[in-house]
Amino acid sequence: MLIAERTSMFRGRYRMVADGREVANWDPSWWRTGGSFEIDGYRFEVRSNGWGTKFRMLDQAGDVLALVERVGRKHWSAEADGRVYEFRRASFWGKEQELIVGGVRAGYIRRTSGWTGAVEADLPGVPLPTRIFLVGVQIAHWQAQQNAAAAS
Repeated sequence: MLIAERTSMFRGRYRMVADGREVANWDPSWWRTGGSFEIDGYRFEVRSNGWGTKFRMLDQAGDVLALVERVGRKHWSAEADGRVYEFRRASFWGKEQELIVGGVRAGYIRRTSGWTGAVEADLPGVPLPTRIFLVGVQIAHWQAQQNAAAAS
């Protein structure tokens, strides 16, 4: 289980905790949708396209390690670690994304508090950097939705 706890209301930073220990901090980008995180001294960048529907995770050399497409749609997918991870939105109004394996729910990413912005992810078999990437993408997407709603 990966838990993301907001550490700054104004900046949108999150502390990532896996199995009771802090493993990374999600640091949102100032200029575009996305962010960065570091695991054991190894830095990852997360960048989106202009519409915020595609995200890439880059390593320190700038190589693409993971790609997410169609974020915000009913069905979306991620490619990482030589695998394709399929997701679907649990409900139109909810803040839960289900990991689908063989047509069956195998895990989830969900916002556990609208007030604090806390997020939990149970993604069995998904490596830690990819889990953090997927949670970071959801955080970035939800923040973009909030910003759009506030602007209208």
